[in-house]
This record gives sequence, C-alpha cells and structure tokens, in this order.
Amino acid sequence: MFRCSSTASSPTLLCLTLWPLWSLLMSAFCHPHHSPCILTQKTALCSNSELSSVPGGLPDSIEDLHLNHNHIQMLQDDSLSRYVSLRTLSCADNLLETVGSKLFHNSPHLESLNLAANNLHVGYQQTSLALLTLSRLRVLDLSKNRLTEDMVSVLLQNMTSLEYLNLSRNLLLRLDESSFSDLHQLRELDLQRNMLFEIDGSFDHLHKLQRLNLAFNYLPCLVHFHMTQLVVLNASHNAIEWFIANQDLQEVFQLETLDLTDNNLLFFPFLPTHSRLRNLHLSQNRVSFYEHLADTFAYPNWKTSVQFYNLRGNMSNVTAKLWDESLHGDISSLDLLDLSGNQVHYFPQGFISKMPSLTRLRMWTNCLEVLNLTLEKLPGTLYELDVSNNRLTELHADQVSLRKLGNLSFLNLSQNDLQTLPAQLLSSLTSISSVDISYNRVGVCPLEAGGGGMGGVNQSDCVVCRNIISLRYLYLSGCNLGRLPSSAFVGTPLTHLELSNNPELIIGPRSIAGLSRTLHHLGLGNTGLRHFDFSPFHHLKSLNISRNSLTQLPASLLRLELKLLDLRDNKLTTVPSAQANVLATKLHTVFLNGNTFNCCQLDWYRTFEKTVTIMDLSDISCQDLTKRTHRVVLVDSLICGGSEGESVYWYILLFIVPVLCLVGMAVIFLLTFRPRLLPTALRTNSYLQ
Repeated sequence: MFRCSSTASSPTLLCLTLWPLWSLLMSAFCHPHHSPCILTQKTALCSNSELSSVPGGLPDSIEDLHLNHNHIQMLQDDSLSRYVSLRTLSCADNLLETVGSKLFHNSPHLESLNLAANNLHVGYQQTSLALLTLSRLRVLDLSKNRLTEDMVSVLLQNMTSLEYLNLSRNLLLRLDESSFSDLHQLRELDLQRNMLFEIDGSFDHLHKLQRLNLAFNYLPCLVHFHMTQLVVLNASHNAIEWFIANQDLQEVFQLETLDLTDNNLLFFPFLPTHSRLRNLHLSQNRVSFYEHLADTFAYPNWKTSVQFYNLRGNMSNVTAKLWDESLHGDISSLDLLDLSGNQVHYFPQGFISKMPSLTRLRMWTNCLEVLNLTLEKLPGTLYELDVSNNRLTELHADQVSLRKLGNLSFLNLSQNDLQTLPAQLLSSLTSISSVDISYNRVGVCPLEAGGGGMGGVNQSDCVVCRNIISLRYLYLSGCNLGRLPSSAFVGTPLTHLELSNNPELIIGPRSIAGLSRTLHHLGLGNTGLRHFDFSPFHHLKSLNISRNSLTQLPASLLRLELKLLDLRDNKLTTVPSAQANVLATKLHTVFLNGNTFNCCQLDWYRTFEKTVTIMDLSDISCQDLTKRTHRVVLVDSLICGGSEGESVYWYILLFIVPVLCLVGMAVIFLLTFRPRLLPTALRTNSYLQ
C-alpha cells in the first residue's frame, strides 16, 4: 500500500514541478504576439507603427494593406508573396528607395499602388521592373519622390492599364511626346508643383484624359489647345501670358472647368469656338479689354492689332484685332466667371449678354468706374454679383433691368466710391438675401423718403431698407452714417446687421426696434457707443462692441443668450464677478485684447478660462500698481501688490550689503592696526559674564 502510494505520488510531484512551465507555455499560446496592425474585414491598417518591413502573420486573404508613415527602406521580393488577393497597397511617407523586381509576382489583382513621399529616385530602375508586372494597375501615386522626367519615362513603360497617375511634387522640367506614350487608358493626371516650363505634345496620345492638373509650375503659355476630350484643366499659379485654343476645330470641346488663376494673362483667353465651358477662373492676372483702342480718332497712334510670335515651333505668326469678339470663343454656357484681381475698366459692348446662363460674376479688385445694369443686360439667372473694391462712382439701373434680376441673392458693392444709388435698388431685387454696401457714401433712407418717381429708380444718397422680406444680411460698415432713421428696417427680417466703423452713428430708441425678433448678429464696433439697451434683442447670439471706449459692460447684456462677444479695444479695467459669472454660463467665445485691465482684479479671467474660449488670450495684458504691463496668462506668478513689495525688499537689500561691507572692513582694520584691542574686549566681556 505504501509502495503504491509512493508510486502514485511521483507523478503528482512531477506535475507540480512542471506546472509553472506549463502555465507559461499555455499563456503564450493563448495570448499570441501583439500585431502592430488593425484588421478590419479584409483591410490591414499598419500605418504609424514604426515598421521597417512588411509585418508577418497577417491573414492571407487581406485585400487592402496600408503601411504609411513607417520606416521601410526596401520592399523585398517575397514581402507580399502570401497576399495573393491584394488589391490596394499604400506605402506612402516611408524611406523607400527601391522595390524588388519580383515583389508583385504573386499580386495579380493589385489595382491601386501608393508610393508617395519616398526616395524612389535612388532605385527607380529596379522599381520599374516591378511595375512592369502589374497588368491590372489602375491607380498609381508617385508624388514627392524627387523624380525627373527621364526617371518617369522609365517607370511608366508599358503601364497601359493606368487610369489615374499622380506625379505631383517631383522635379519634372520638360515633357515631350514620349513621356506618357503608353498610358492609353489614363483619365486623370496630376502634375502640380513640379518645375515644368515646357509640355510639347506630351498629351497628344492621352485620348481618354479628362482631368489635368498643371498648377504651380512655370509654364509661359498654353497655345494651340486642342484636347477636345478634357473636362477639367487646372493651370493656375504658372507664368502663362497667352491661352489660345485651336479655334479652327469644329468639334465641341468637353471642357467644363478652366482654371487660369494667378498667371500673367494680359488678354481674355481665346477659347474654343464650340465648347461646354461652365466655370472660368481668371482671378489674379492682368486681364483687360482693349475695345477702346479701336477708336482711331481718340488713339491715332495706336495699332489696332496684336501679333503672337513663336506660339508653337514653326507655326506661322498670328495677327488678331484687339476687339475681335470671335477671340473670346464660345462662352454661352458659362455658369461662373471669376475676373477678380485684374485690370478691367469696362466690359466690351455685348460681352455680358453672350453669357445667358451666368449665375456668378466675380469682379472684385478691378478698375471699374461705372456700372450700368441696364446697358450691360445682366442675365436673369444671375445669383451672385461681386464688384467690390473697384473705382465705382456710379451705378445705374432701370426698373425693367432690376426686375429681371429676380434670382440675384448676393450683391457686394463695398469699398468703392459710390455716393448715389437707385433708392429702390434693394426693394426691386425680389430674391436678394445679402447686401454689402460698406465703405461707400450711401446711407439709409428715412421713412418719408420713398425714393419714388421715374419708376422708383431715381438716384439718391441713400437706399430704402424697409419691407424687403428676402433680405437677411446687410453690411453698412464705414458709410459715414449719422443718426439712423426711425424704423429704418421695419418689415425687413434681418438676421445680420453690421454698422461698425461709423464713429458718428446715433441709434435712436426705435431705429432698429423692428429687428428684435430676428437679429442674430449686430456689429457696433467703433460707433461711439455709450449707452444702449440690448435687452429687447432676445435672439442675439453675436455682438461686436469693440473700439468704443467702454469703461464698463452694459448691464442689458446679461439678459441675452450671447454666444460670441467682441470687447476689444475698449477701456475696461475689470469685469465684475457677478457679470462674469452670468456671462460664463452663456458665452462660447470672447475677444478682450486692447483693454487696460487691472492685474489685481482678474477674477473674471479665472471664471472665463473654465468655460469660455478667449480667442486672443495670449495678447491680453494688465497693469499692476506701478503701471507696469504684464500678460494676463502670467499674472498668476505675481502677488497683487507684489511688485511694490519687491521693490522695497530690493532697496533693503541694497542697504544691507554696503553696511555689511563696512562692518567687515572695520573688523579687518581693528585686527590689523590695533590687535591689542581685541583681547581687551574679550576679557571685558568675560568679566561681565
């Protein structure tokens, strides 16, 4: 029995001995090594994981593999051998210099490859061998790899399946007919932010190309444009002086968007004779019209034509009359015309009428002096008209032309020199929603000035702002407004009213009373505001009362549900705790810079910083008792009045140091010249004790 018992206990002892090892093995078995990737269905997200190679242990069935923002320097031939179902591989922003020539041998389904922001210029030849094996690749991103045009030609050999190609942010200088000769299926090409100065015949073989981005290069011109299949062309931010389409082609150009923003255009572009162009962006150029030069009597020494030399190799020179309307091409389908930031003094006769579908006309920052809405025949489809920051002194319109603008919703006349307007301008625009007349010399008509007569469009130094049921936004900043008429906006449900920068403004008790139920934003900055009762405006959410020399907040503000309050550049020294506590529960945003706050009364700051976003916090300052200025955010390290105490201690310290020096010098003198005095003094002291 004992022997059997002894025999039976041996395995038990063995099990007890091996149990810790068994537990460790089971723990490792049940909790495998942590993977740096996040698996979502058939997608492996391995970005930002500090990887130096493709991680192992991923499911064989993954279709999308993302390895962006890692430290991979090379993709070995066998890196993807297991993932035969791979459709998307993204390895952007690594240290990748080369790709193994056999990397994609087991990736027959790969359709999208992103190798952006790497160093492929180092091993581009071997990488090109790998790309040759991708017969189904549709999307390729090689942007930001320091590639030259010769490298690109090698990398793109026989890539006949590509539909999207991104070569932006490389070192391309010149493209020719061989650059993209094999890309017969290409639909979108991005070449922005290179150093291109010539693109001679480089797109002639791309018959399916629909979107082309050439922005931020150094192209001097685009001439003989004949890409009839192109839908979007972005050639903004170059040095283009001429855009000339082949106007001899009778085929309809499919181009819908042409962006020539920020170039050196002198002339309105010479567009195709037949096109479907909808969006034409010409802002920030030097475009002007030259029809006035046709007047040989006024300009006897001016030539009436312009010659274009060396437009395309051996092509004969082109001579064109400056005011020849056919040069403008087909603009009948334009929806947006943006000529902002040019040198346009006037529109050629009949120019606007050639755009019957125009909805947005942007002409800010030009040289317009007179705008006659009657003669220009603006289309009834017009939705937005911006002629701000010009030289307008006159704006004319008759009742018929104003009524025709039934769709006009946004009108910007600001920053001109207008002194008169049709008095019934706004009330005649039945769909008007936003009007900006800021920085002109036009006021608000009083109740008795109806502006009638002559069909209600006689010129006046004011505009009627009453009973315009569609108007929501009205901007009257800097209009030299004086006393605002009583019931100036009655019947007009404004939500935004901007009256800032009118230093002589006087708002009577009934001037804006009709807006108490609709107004959400009110701008009264720099209006000499002293006392105003805001309590009727229960729906007010945003209020600007900056630059008004206020020494205290109007008590009526506490009754509002404000979300934004601008108090900059006043003379506030503090915000009383009671007011700060109330405002802190309502406000989301506040501006406070430019006030002379007291460093000893900053309880409002500690209240606001808990719940309110103080937009200019780093610039807000306060003054201590000695009139020294501190930033509010640093005042916590100072004790109120500590500046004065600190100066007293400083003076005490300055007094103590020389006294101690004098005492020390006296002791040294006694020890040196009268050494007998010291023992005598010591003896006297001992006797006394």
